[in-house]
Order: sequence, then structure tokens, then C-alpha cells
Amino acid sequence: MRYNWQQPDWPDFRYDPQAVTGPLLAFAEHTGRIDGLLAGLPAGLDVEAILDVMIAEAIESSAIEGEILDRDAVRSSIRNHLGLNSEPEFVKNRMAAGAGELMVAVRSTFQEPLVSETLFAWHRMLLGSTRGIQIGQWRVGNDPMQIVSGNIGRPKVHFEAPPSASIPSEMEHFLVWFADTAPGGPRWIAQTPVRAAIAHLYFESIHPFEDGNGRIGRAIADKALSQGLGRPVMLSLSRTIEANRSAYYGALEAAQRSNEITPWLVYFIETALSAQRDSEAHITFILQKSKFFQRFSDRLSERQLRVIKRMFEAGPAGFEGGMSARKYVGLTGVSKATATRDLQLLAEMEALVPIGSGRAARYELKL
Repeated sequence: MRYNWQQPDWPDFRYDPQAVTGPLLAFAEHTGRIDGLLAGLPAGLDVEAILDVMIAEAIESSAIEGEILDRDAVRSSIRNHLGLNSEPEFVKNRMAAGAGELMVAVRSTFQEPLVSETLFAWHRMLLGSTRGIQIGQWRVGNDPMQIVSGNIGRPKVHFEAPPSASIPSEMEHFLVWFADTAPGGPRWIAQTPVRAAIAHLYFESIHPFEDGNGRIGRAIADKALSQGLGRPVMLSLSRTIEANRSAYYGALEAAQRSNEITPWLVYFIETALSAQRDSEAHITFILQKSKFFQRFSDRLSERQLRVIKRMFEAGPAGFEGGMSARKYVGLTGVSKATATRDLQLLAEMEALVPIGSGRAARYELKL
């Protein structure tokens, strides 16, 4: 089977503009909504919203590759590199530290040109402590770079990237394309999500590193989105992708069979649109949380406050199954009678909303 890079029209990607008109209009609309929400956040809450997006992107981008990172470690790394900690916190896990460092680097330098040294630096951030692979350089060697699944005896090859010998020239062409299609460039692609989608597919098809291509490819997509928006992107593509990882790999694999990429663009733009909706919901939730504590914080006991904070930690989706007396007991150590009374008081002051009654009684935050 011939892959996209083996075909005579590589890398002249083409697509049907009409097929992406609707998603692009929706993306522009939600971009405006997010800008408005961010502008309306009180001082300090904007930093919280930005941190949450960066943490989610770092954790979920690694999760797509099967690597689980500790949230607190990633958060400490990001705060260190943003200068938000009065004294830098030690981050023991090198992978978490590197993932956090990469998020800050991508965000803080989005306007700078993308060059090979940038990608080498990102690669070292991600994999600097990994043994047995080439770090901070293009892959070399004669073995084919294949994306496979299945067992060793009967592997399924999903994609084979260009041979290592052609990587320097392929990446030189890619970096020229990225510069030329940026805002103000001679081949500027004005539709921001279209450029980000092509950039991600183009890079993943070359697969220039021995490892880490997926995470760096998604960082490139973030950079392209940020350049087009004129500000660091306020969404987590990886969180949306990870929610349906198989659809992502399926769309990417199909796109690497042809340089007619309309289905890939539709998938990517709709994924970015879904990520925007998640960001809108999260920013709104942060604002609601701030207003909630302004209203109730001086009326809550220490244990009630502890439970409420735990409920907020669950995020916009809420505490799974709602808060019950049994869960309240587990969080505070009080008796069931006290837990029931505390929850009823929270409902009376309209901090919580009761769902059901009797033994099935549950409570949700009233936002």
C-alpha cells in the first residue's frame, strides 16, 4: 500500500472547502465566546483557568500514548516555569516535569518561528531522561519506522513513515511550509483550524523522532492554533482526543493513505470545536465557583467547607452520583446523623440542591 508521502502529490494536501465551512464558522463563534468569558474573569481566576487547561493538555497528551502522569507533579512543574511559586517546588518525576515544561514553552513562545532547534528542545524536555533512544535529534538507522498494533507474532502495520535518510529534507520542507502558512506568510492559511490540522497530519506523517512524535505533533497543533488566534490557545485538544482515542487514530490512519484530506479536516475541526465547548464550560464553572464562595464561605463550618471544596474538585461534571450522607461521613468522619443534618442545612441555605429523598437522597451544588 502506498502511503501519503509515497504519492506524487505529496505534500500538496487538498480538501473540499465547502465541507469545513460549517465547523469553521462554529469554531470562530466559540472563539469569540471564550474571549468574552476570559475578559470577564476577575484577576487571578484567569490564571486558574489557564493553569487547568495546560495541566489537562500535558496529562492527556501523555495519556494518549499510554503514559500516566501525576497531576500534582505536572501542576508544580507548570507553576515553576510560569514563575508562580515563590520558591520552585521539586518535581521528582522527570516525565511530569518535562511535560509541564513543554506546555509552558509552547505557550510562551507561540509567536516565535518553528525551527529544528525548537523541536529538538521540546524533544529533550519530554524525553531527556529516557534511555535507549536518540533524544534531541532526528531519527537515524535503516529500520523502518512503523506504527503497529497486535502481538509480536502477527503485528498489524497501520502506517510506515519515510525512511530515516529522508527526514532532514522532509523536515526542512515542513518547517518552510509552517513558516509560509503562518499569519502574514506568503501562503498564509487564514482558517486557523485548517492550518493546525494540516500541520499535525504533516508532522505525524514524517514521524521524525524515534519516540514522542504524537506529543510533539499535538504541541505543534497548539502552536498553529495560537498563532492564528493571536493568543495562546484556550483549549485542550488532547483531553478531547483522549475521550475517544480510537477515533483519533482511525482518522489519522485514514488521512495517511491519501493527500485528499477532507475527512481529516472535518474530524480535527470538530474535535477542536468540542474542546472549545469544554473550555467554555470550565471557565463558566470557575466563575460560578468564585461567586459561590463569595456568597457562602463565611456561613460554612470547617467540615462543610471541606466537603464543598471536594465537590468542586470534581469539576463541571459534578461529584459522581452526587453527595450522599455516606460519602459525607467518609470525607469528614462524623456520624451519619450529623452528616444528614449538615447536608440538610446546606440545602436550606441553597448551597446544595437535594435530589431524591430518604435513603436515596443525594445533593448537588447549586450554581
